[in-house]
Amino acid sequence: MTDTTSQLDGAAIGLDSTVPSTWSPTTWFAVISMAATSFALVSAEFLPAGLLTPMARDLGVSEGTAGQVVTATASVGAVTALLSNVLIGKLNRKTVLVGLSALAIGSNLLAALATDFWLLLLGRAGLGVALSGFWALSVAVVARLVGTNATGRGMAIVTLGVSLATIAAPSMGALISDWLGWRAATAMTAGLAAIAMLLQILSLPTLPASTSNRLSDVFRLTKRRTVQLGMLAILLLMTGHFAGSVYVRPFLEQVTLLGTGPIALALLGFGIASVIGNVAGGRLADANIHVALAVTGVLMAFSALALVLWGAQSGIAFALVTLWGFAFGMAPVVLPTNLSRGAADALEAAGSLMVVSFQVAISIGALFGGYVVDHFGASAPLTFTAVLAASTIVLALLQPRS
Repeated sequence: MTDTTSQLDGAAIGLDSTVPSTWSPTTWFAVISMAATSFALVSAEFLPAGLLTPMARDLGVSEGTAGQVVTATASVGAVTALLSNVLIGKLNRKTVLVGLSALAIGSNLLAALATDFWLLLLGRAGLGVALSGFWALSVAVVARLVGTNATGRGMAIVTLGVSLATIAAPSMGALISDWLGWRAATAMTAGLAAIAMLLQILSLPTLPASTSNRLSDVFRLTKRRTVQLGMLAILLLMTGHFAGSVYVRPFLEQVTLLGTGPIALALLGFGIASVIGNVAGGRLADANIHVALAVTGVLMAFSALALVLWGAQSGIAFALVTLWGFAFGMAPVVLPTNLSRGAADALEAAGSLMVVSFQVAISIGALFGGYVVDHFGASAPLTFTAVLAASTIVLALLQPRS
């Protein structure tokens, strides 16, 4: 999205480059609908962290293999993100967002009803399309809803849905899977997507496309050094995170020797801490993006390595999982802010690159994590997390100052 693009259709969507002193109820409703969508989609994305063991048992596969449902979501999402803003062309952005929510409903239902692992993978792949399409458009749509100078405030609310999902999905998923089965937990995410779709229909204004992106425009952005380093930061930190976080439940079961109830409590602590991290990350990113990136890497590297060293003690394990949650809560704010610094004139194209980076990182992390957990035990993925998170610290020091 260019500067000219951001000013088109202003009367239709209420866009103003100045920061409004207060948002109208209509604007609040629209932004909240975006937050509800992020909550529904990310809840479905993170659900396997709390369902991995019963899901693997039911489908007759190893925990490492079951963890590849995350890889399926992410790998399909990476390809979709690269092409999404090209394929949607001149379609009304509201229509696209509602359609993506409908796809999420169908995909979650297919996963819940899957009779074998391949049908489950197909359902998760559909979820990957919905996720990547939504996030690729999110920054540009929020900018149109609230004004370019209030985009950070709007995105903080939208990404709050991510943090809340980290509370609801893994912990509640673990409990619901014990009470009603993992399929019931998966089906509930379809209900969340249906609520989000209804809110979108009721609240989002018409969002006519003011430009049609070309694939060459997306690739042209990758020539900018700030964008390159921003993408690399996402790849390092998120690959490390998902290599370890997907397999936290097996670690807590096999190393810390916790039961389902304490594990759900630990994952709840992770989620609550991520909400706090989301707020802290936004404030720190506004003050100094380089420090914010370094702090995020330090906290994640320390918590993962310390779990490997001292995670057999339940009290320490609870504290470190919570610290990890705080670091992860910072990431959805810090990493996109870091990337977008060099692409303020092309937000939709930058959104595609951002999602591609996230999804490739999730794919590699889950794939490698699944391999090492099957071959080297539950502690190995967390060691990999620590190494890559520490690499992000070095990258933060190399980022150009602006």
